[in-house]
Amino acid sequence: MRVQVNGRFMRQRVTGMQRYAREIVARLGSRVELVEPSRAGHGIRGHLWEQVGLPCQLRRSLLWSPCTTGPLGVGSQVVTIHDCAFRDRAECFTPRFAAWLQWLVPRLARRVRRILTVSQFSKDRIAEICRVPPDKIHVVHNGVDPRFHPATIGEIAAARAKFDLPENYLLSVGSLEPRKNLPRLLEAWQNVVSVQLASNQQVRPKLVLVGTTAAIFASAKLEAPAESVILTGYVPDELLPALYSGAAAFVYPSLYEGFGLTVLEAMACGTPVICSSTTSLSEVAGDAAVLVDPNDVAAIGHAIQNLLANDHLRSFLRGRGLDRVGQFTWDRAADETWKVLANAAN
Repeated sequence: MRVQVNGRFMRQRVTGMQRYAREIVARLGSRVELVEPSRAGHGIRGHLWEQVGLPCQLRRSLLWSPCTTGPLGVGSQVVTIHDCAFRDRAECFTPRFAAWLQWLVPRLARRVRRILTVSQFSKDRIAEICRVPPDKIHVVHNGVDPRFHPATIGEIAAARAKFDLPENYLLSVGSLEPRKNLPRLLEAWQNVVSVQLASNQQVRPKLVLVGTTAAIFASAKLEAPAESVILTGYVPDELLPALYSGAAAFVYPSLYEGFGLTVLEAMACGTPVICSSTTSLSEVAGDAAVLVDPNDVAAIGHAIQNLLANDHLRSFLRGRGLDRVGQFTWDRAADETWKVLANAAN
């Protein structure tokens, strides 16, 4: 039986799910046939094409829907459900979209032949929320793009110059999504700065938040960060490895992640990582990161202080991280995905 792919993602803005789909489909090559909508893949038109138009374009084949949603009327299907944020963190979606996903995804999960997901954490949540047997769900971890690797001294210097960064800085994600936990990170960072000032520390690192601006903070009615925090604004993908590589640490106290690819990207660049001990992040990071309770501001601050003060720990985590990230490749993910698809097609 031939495998066709729900190509709606090809007409959508590229975020984590769409990048996953592109990476896997590129490696599956001629083993699959991509079926794309002729117009935009988002909004009502995208939903209509997926539920009505796509089934009309399918031949006698197995369909793989790689981005959580798929046509409910197609039973000969494998769907990748990345997480259950639509239920666990519904506030991250518009009310209408959250309601749509809460209605669609459990029904789709029970209808299809197999379910793929990206972590054991997500598998457990899917089994509970969608009420499907665990043996129907297969975990295939995401991979890391090979462009994420330790940058050269020159590349780091060029990136620092472009964004006017100091030599000593920590890096984090500047998203204002509630699940990214930015308010607690900023509070923890201010506590770290207060300790540094009280001890007359001469060299005080900055906290660099990637992808946000003062205007974005203002639009969200948040107070602009203190002078110890730098907002980069938009950062092109090609400069991210150098920003990771130049950082003393990457701090990611996210409240909810189906996988947490940014943690592995930082590790691939040789950057020590502090991340949450909850959801999928402890599974992905393993013993190659400092794990903290994301709800505990004091714990986040203490982890930052300890890592900044401990050269040996930073060196240890660099080595562990580089070893760890070798387990997560897109080639491996594509091979494991194909095994599930081939099995479901027979």
